[in-house]
Amino acid sequence: MTSTRAGSSYRWTILAAGVVAQASFSAILLGLPAIAPQIRHGYGLTLTQVGVVLAALNFGLFVTLLPWGIVADRIGERAVLATGLTGCAAALVVAGFTSSFGALVAALAAAGALGGGTQSASGRAVMSWFGPEERGLALGIRQTAVPLGGAIAAGALPALSAHISLRAAFFGLAAGCVAAAAIGTALLRSETTEADEHENASPPLRNPRVWLLCAAGTFYVTTQISLIGFLVLFLHDDRGVSTAASAGVLAGTQVLGGAARIVVGRWSDRIRARIVPLRQLALALAVAAGASALLVHASLWLLVPALAVAGTLGLSWNGLSFTAAAEAAGRRRSGAAIGLQQTFLSGGGIVAPIAFAAIVHATSWRLGFALAAASPLFGYALLSPLAERRS
Repeated sequence: MTSTRAGSSYRWTILAAGVVAQASFSAILLGLPAIAPQIRHGYGLTLTQVGVVLAALNFGLFVTLLPWGIVADRIGERAVLATGLTGCAAALVVAGFTSSFGALVAALAAAGALGGGTQSASGRAVMSWFGPEERGLALGIRQTAVPLGGAIAAGALPALSAHISLRAAFFGLAAGCVAAAAIGTALLRSETTEADEHENASPPLRNPRVWLLCAAGTFYVTTQISLIGFLVLFLHDDRGVSTAASAGVLAGTQVLGGAARIVVGRWSDRIRARIVPLRQLALALAVAAGASALLVHASLWLLVPALAVAGTLGLSWNGLSFTAAAEAAGRRRSGAAIGLQQTFLSGGGIVAPIAFAAIVHATSWRLGFALAAASPLFGYALLSPLAERRS
């Protein structure tokens, strides 16, 4: 039977507001790699320092994601989203005025800490308004906001940086956050109160299923960040591709990744499973990333498609993992579950770019990509106890 909540057309308005909010925040996280060469040149950074800058947003996220999720469960999504995005915009304006490596990292960390509520608030809102028969698709669409925001930023930020200034790129990101805060405040409202099939689940912090999903996701995100976060820098510095063309590859990969999230979400709804497709994606990602490692010095006609396929798979799994974690906790506690999961992913987001940059600096791009290819196999193994069994 279709629930009242699932039958309400307003759920699509909620989904649209969630997509806009998440896209504005993800534009920062996935857009900054598109101007990594300009940041490196403008601040005089080493490759390892660039890794720290790209990880800086996750420094703040790691600290505040779980608290934001708990707050969203208690006071609602609208207040959390409006407050968080407005504060994030202010921190980005400050970042635009920085002139040193330390100040830039601090400002971006503050932006991450303040904007972290967007993850839990927008995800919880969508989770609440869609029933289980549509939830994989809905949260898959919502998670397309991540590569969508990154794709828009990958196209816009290099142009702002080249034709105006690096500061203008930060201001553009801030403007997006302010606009999304206004839209969320105007459109978000509380869901109808209905029973949920997971309402009796253990609280997220005491739920082994949630913890395994979080840990597995960390291994997936390590590969995602290694592929996406350094794509422009690799193509520009190592293969001599222009920044604009490299950013175009990144934008195209993010668009494909967004489409893949929708397809994967719908697939999981149709087969009534979340873990089985997650594990299959881990194997596909490992193969694709491994192929990219082998083709590091091959013709660009072979290398670029390989990187695009690997990057698309690296972006495809997140919405499904998001859905599985939220469902494992139940609707009332979904904010905390999402916050915990995103905390793990942010931890991976801190370690992965710094470690990847250090490995590449000490050895080679090929070894860096090869190690990234091995990472999702650990996630595959961790999810084995949770895999749905066919009767």
